[in-house]
Amino acid sequence: MEIARLIVIGLVVAVSVVYYRRVAGGPSSPRKAARRAEALGFLPQSAQNTLYSASDAELEQAARAAATRGNWEPAARLLARTREQRDWARRSHYANVFGTHRAAQPGSWLDAWEESAGPDDPDAALVRARATVSLAWHLRGGGWAKDTSREQVSGFIGTLTQAPRLNAHALKVNPDGDPSPYISEIWTALGLNHPHERMHRIWEEVTARDPHHFGAHSAALQYWCAKWHGSENLAASFAREAAAKAPAGRLLAALPLIAWYEHRDSAAKGDDFREPYVFDMVDAALADVSAAPPDHPDVPAVRHLLAYFLTRQNRCAEALQQFRLVDGYVNALPWRYYDDPAAVYCLWRDRAVAGVRTL
Repeated sequence: MEIARLIVIGLVVAVSVVYYRRVAGGPSSPRKAARRAEALGFLPQSAQNTLYSASDAELEQAARAAATRGNWEPAARLLARTREQRDWARRSHYANVFGTHRAAQPGSWLDAWEESAGPDDPDAALVRARATVSLAWHLRGGGWAKDTSREQVSGFIGTLTQAPRLNAHALKVNPDGDPSPYISEIWTALGLNHPHERMHRIWEEVTARDPHHFGAHSAALQYWCAKWHGSENLAASFAREAAAKAPAGRLLAALPLIAWYEHRDSAAKGDDFREPYVFDMVDAALADVSAAPPDHPDVPAVRHLLAYFLTRQNRCAEALQQFRLVDGYVNALPWRYYDDPAAVYCLWRDRAVAGVRTL
């Protein structure tokens, strides 16, 4: 879960038009690039899925069954499988997908699941904890603190204060080695302004269970960012240390890129993306993705980020390799920080197409 920046999409479009006039020539170039992208097999903006970061037919079917028909059994089967296989990365990913703010609403499919399975069902408890945190952040909205109303803050705090009890219950009924309940606790700590000492205690519990869990590290990195309870230096240090300790294929090499994006992107110029150390971070993340299992649930999230950075570095052919592997699904950083993620995704994808054409 990321906090939306609410960047005005019109400004992005305007900048993109200037780019296309320079690179591809003429005011109609954005439309030409979009048509060229579709001719190359990429999907149009209207076909981009904003709920997922990549294709997962079984997951999508289960989510639709829960959302539209109140059929919780497919979701329960998926989560039970991750528990039995001790696949914590996928378990956390599924908890995020199913634990939306809508699941926490009264009368939802999650209510039916809990009524049928009982209060100590580990999978329902995990989704309930995650959904409550999601609902709290939904009530807050994605604006900066100065733009958040008193009513939004009241709903946010009132809901989020329920989360520690639900997180503790999920921890109690879930397997000892599962770090997933602590990821909800990280987001709770962020929203309730828990001090660094408390965050350190949460983190010790996470790493004792799974020291290189990508989802947990991504959540913790948000806590250490300057916009929340840390600073650019704290976030960068956390990211570098985690990346240095992780075995190849655990995807934590992407963390320094995320930290850089969180603190630099909004003010960065084109040349900033082409600094040698930024190239090094991108190359490290590329190598990490190559070493990861192809079905790792967080690989698509890193590919989206790489596609953006590679385009900014004018490595457009490499960017298109990443875009091809995630096209059609845009719920990932950086696109999801915008009001219209599909539009922003397609703008940058089409820039990569135009850049390859001019090589």
